[in-house]
Parts: sequence; structure tokens; C-alpha cells
Amino acid sequence: MEIFYYLVFGVLSLVVAALELSKTSIDRITTSSAFNSFKNNYLVVYSLMMAGDWLQGPYVYFLYSQYGFGKGDIGRLFIAGFGSSMLFGTIVGSLADKQGRKRACVTYCITYILSCITKHSSQYKVLMLGRILGGIATSLLFSAFESWLVAEHNKRSFDQQWLSLTFSKAIFLGNGLIAIVSGLFANLLADTLSFGPVAPFDAAACFLAIGMAIILSSWTENYGDSSESKDLFTQFRGAAVAIASGEYVILFYHSLFTVSNIVEAFNILNILFDMDNLLQSDEKIALLGAIQSLFEGSMYTFVFLWTPALSPNDEDIPHGFIFATFMLSSMLGSSIASRLMARASKVESYMQIVFVIASITLMLPIITNVNAFPMTIMFGMCSIFLFMASILQRRLMVIAESHKSRTHDWTSMKERESEAEPLNI
Repeated sequence: MEIFYYLVFGVLSLVVAALELSKTSIDRITTSSAFNSFKNNYLVVYSLMMAGDWLQGPYVYFLYSQYGFGKGDIGRLFIAGFGSSMLFGTIVGSLADKQGRKRACVTYCITYILSCITKHSSQYKVLMLGRILGGIATSLLFSAFESWLVAEHNKRSFDQQWLSLTFSKAIFLGNGLIAIVSGLFANLLADTLSFGPVAPFDAAACFLAIGMAIILSSWTENYGDSSESKDLFTQFRGAAVAIASGEYVILFYHSLFTVSNIVEAFNILNILFDMDNLLQSDEKIALLGAIQSLFEGSMYTFVFLWTPALSPNDEDIPHGFIFATFMLSSMLGSSIASRLMARASKVESYMQIVFVIASITLMLPIITNVNAFPMTIMFGMCSIFLFMASILQRRLMVIAESHKSRTHDWTSMKERESEAEPLNI
């Protein structure tokens, strides 16, 4: 069976490499040595932070099962992590603005290191605490670091065009290459070297500690606009609207778009803050939210159940290697999405096919004796990143139509859209 896994990984690697090499190269931009030093410092730190996150993915379910917990108990642990991220994700950005983005980044490292340490305990309450800490850390990861980067870039008076270079490099490294390498490294530690399923968490803690040391020694502090600060009650009150309108999903998935649209994403966020009654007044927004919620429900179910699905009888499988293959398939899905959106006038023209394929790939292992691994690869390839890239583009257009009075804010986005191609990660 392992030969089969290696074969799938090899084929996917060749396909993804071919698609990446076939992309139209971006014209080189002349930058300064000071900016290059700043950019490289951030890329090193961000790569270490993402490695600390990705290393924990392959063996988390397997580790819990080794401690003797069943699906129900493990499911509650996963829910605690997702719930913690959702709850604290509504306030960590504002707290980082008040207390300092550098301090928030250091808090991310400490929180995630503590979460990794809890994995050494087989006590359910300790593991639950670890999941809550992990959820808080995830919220910080996708808010504090980018906020610090943008503020520091502007404070140092670098060219705004250069910011997109840093983002594109960080996305390719942190969400692409590092994810794949982390899966392979986790597999090396846990299976090849037989250090056990907790070893990747220890490695993650080490990477986080190294990154924290670099932050403490080389980063300066910056803050948000104190005049826009709100009390915690007001933030929680607005959180439901923000989550329903997809604001935080845009923050996370803006990395799927070209570097030109990354800058536009910050303008789009300003528009989303006044959407209190938009869901009630616009049926398209509500339907789009329902579509995304239903799909992401299946996605998170997939994240939770892929380990037991591939080893229903406790077979010995290379979790890290399979995880790396998932990351490759996601890159393939993103690459396919970029080409489809470049050719199709509307994402609706192909998204129905994506839904059908995703449904079939998840259904076949249930109704037949087909090996589940190729099906999960297909789901990851044709759905997760392909869907997210496409649904985000569609959502931006629907919101744009609902804000026709804001012609100035949306003109540049609409003009660029015909040229926009998602950034492959």
C-alpha cells in the first residue's frame, strides 16, 4: 500500500510542478536592499510559524486515538478547537491593535507551544485545554502577523507595490511549500524514525520557539488606530454579523488571489463593516452564505474523519506522507481554479460540476469497496482550494452589486478582475 501512496505523491508532484512552471512569470520589480532584508526576515519568521502549525495536522487524530479516545471524544476536542478559533477570532485583531502586533505574534508562539506541550498528556481535560489554546493561536496566526507586516511596511515608507511581493512569497512558502515539507517531516519523525505521534508536536514547538526568538530580537512594535477601538461587548456583538458576511473567511482566503487583489482586499474589508442588515435585504448574499456553509461543513467533516476513513481497522498508514499529498492536491486544485476563472465568464459555469465531483468522491467509499485514499485526494484537489478561490470571487461580485452606491471603492476591483488570476499556493 505504501508504494501506492508514493506513486500518487509522485504523479501529483509532477503535475503540480508542470502547472507551476507553465504560469506566466511576473515582471521583476526593482527593490531596495533595506526592503529585501525586511522581506526576508518576515519570510523566515512566517515560514517558521506556518511550519509550527502544519506539523500538527497529520497526527492529531491518530494521537488522540492512541490515548484510547473514541470518535465522540475526539470530535468534541475538534469542536473545542474550531469553536475557540471562531470565538476569539472576533476579538484578537482588535486586542492586537491595542496591545501591539509584535506582542500578539509572541503570544501566538507561546500559546501554540503550550498547546503542543499538552499533547504529552493523556488526560482529556488537558487535551481539551490544548485544543482551546490551539484555537486561540490559530486566530492570532491569521491576523496579527499580516497586520504587523502591513503596518511595518508603511512605517518604513517602502513602496506599496513591494508589499504584494512579500505577500506572494509568504503565501507560496507558508501555505504551499512549507505545508508539504511539514507533512513529510512529520512522517519522518513519527514513522520512519519511530519517535511516535507526539514527535511532530515537539518539532512544531521548537520551530515556534526559534521564530519567537527572531521576533523578539529583530521586530519592532506597532499598533492600530486607537480611535477605532471598541469595548469587548461591542466586538462580540458585531462578531455574528462579521462571521455571517464572510469577513473572516475573506481575511483567510484572500491569499488565493493575485497580489493585485491582496491590496484590494483591505479596501473590501472596510466596506464589509457596515453590512448589519445586508443579509436580510439581499437574498443573493444569504444564498451564497448557505452554499459556503454547507460546503465547508463537509470540508471540516473531511478534516476530522480522514484518519479513521483511511484506517478503519487500525491499519498502519503514513499519516504525514498522506497529509503532504493532501497539500499537493490542494495546490493542484488552486492551479486548476486559476485557469478556470481566467477562461470562464462566471464561476457558476463550472462550480456545479465541482459540487457533483466532490459529492461523488465522498460518497463512493461509502457505497462501494473503492479505496478511500484516491477519493479523498480528489476531494482535496477539485474542491477545497478550487471552491474557496471561486466562491470568494463570486462573493466579492455579489457584495459589489449590493453596494452600487460605492462606485469609487469598487471601480478598481472591477477593472482589474478581467486580468486577475488566483495565486497558486
